[in-house]
This record gives sequence, C-alpha cells and structure tokens, in this order.
Amino acid sequence: MSHRHIIAILRGITPAEAVPVCAALVEAGITLIEVPLNSPDAFSSIASASKAFAGKAEIGAGTVLSVEDAEKVKASGGTFVVSPDTNADVIKKTRELGMASYPGVFSPTDAFTAIRSGATGLKFFPAEVLGPKGIKAMKAVLPSAIPLYAVGGANPDNFGEYFAAGCAGFGLGTYIYKPGMTAKDVAERAATAVAAYDMGLSK
Repeated sequence: MSHRHIIAILRGITPAEAVPVCAALVEAGITLIEVPLNSPDAFSSIASASKAFAGKAEIGAGTVLSVEDAEKVKASGGTFVVSPDTNADVIKKTRELGMASYPGVFSPTDAFTAIRSGATGLKFFPAEVLGPKGIKAMKAVLPSAIPLYAVGGANPDNFGEYFAAGCAGFGLGTYIYKPGMTAKDVAERAATAVAAYDMGLSK
C-alpha cells in the first residue's frame, strides 16, 4: 500500500467520531492517520479505526512518550508511532514491535540519535520555528533515504517551501481537524491538502 506522505493528526477526537472522520480522510486520499494519546480514550479510537480501515489506511498513535504506550498502540492494532521528542527506547521498542517510528526532532543531535535508533522517518517539530531554512541546512547532512516531515505550522499554503527544503511530507494537525469539526469539514480540508501536496510533487 503506497501512501501520500501526509499524516492527519486527530488531536482531541473521540471514539464515536473516529471512524467517520477517518472515512472522510481516506476518501480524500490521506491514508496515514494519527490519533494522539492525549485524546479521549485514544486506544479505543485506534482499535476501531484500524479494524475499519485494514488494508486501506495506516492508523497510528501520536504523543507516544513511553515504551508501555508503544506496546499499547501495537495491542490496539496501530501500525505506526509518532512522538514529540527523540526517545531512543521508544523508537527501538516501536521498531521491535514491527511498527513504523516517526520521532520528533529539532536538532542534528536529535536527528542522528533517532536515525541510529532505527527511526522510519523524522518529524521536524515545531517546523514553524525551524522554518524551511533550518530544515534545509540539516537535510544537507542527513542520509538522503530518510523521509523528513514538517509538523507544526505546515499547511497547504506553504507545502512548496517545505518541499523545496527537502521535506517528503507533512503532519497536519489543527489545519485538518479540531474538536467540533464534522467529517464533512475534515473532507474539505483534506481535499485541499491533497491537491496542494500533489501539485507540489509534480513541480
């Protein structure tokens, strides 16, 4: 299953909303979906969404701060783990469990610690502080095979700048979902993001 490198971050989503919102995202062409663990009953949302979209989307967890949480994500059917920080133990455990790992990095030290620990991709967070210039400078010394994601401040208006800096993709949080938004709202935002991403790739 190939995916666009867009991770939809559903912070604050409830189990009742998880499946309809994920359906709207998948329909729009976003198939990497993150449920942050500081959302209400996050593991229930991950379990129901991963069952509903098996073979159609990857459902993972965000704000994963401990090895125990990584184990719970796996037990809930999640297939990837996103963290705000670079925690070697969490990265190694995630990979041992057969899940993809996207740790948050902010410096070259973080980035290389993450890569040595087995990270699948790097989440530059908060991207709006580093900016495309900061990411581009780090990209020059990083292995070219590892995909870089801009998270925190990335949106369809600036995808082009981050692509130019060497990013493969993006994590979209409040742009794509805020508590209270309907599946229809999410579908509209997702369609805009997919169009901007595809246009940026074709340049």
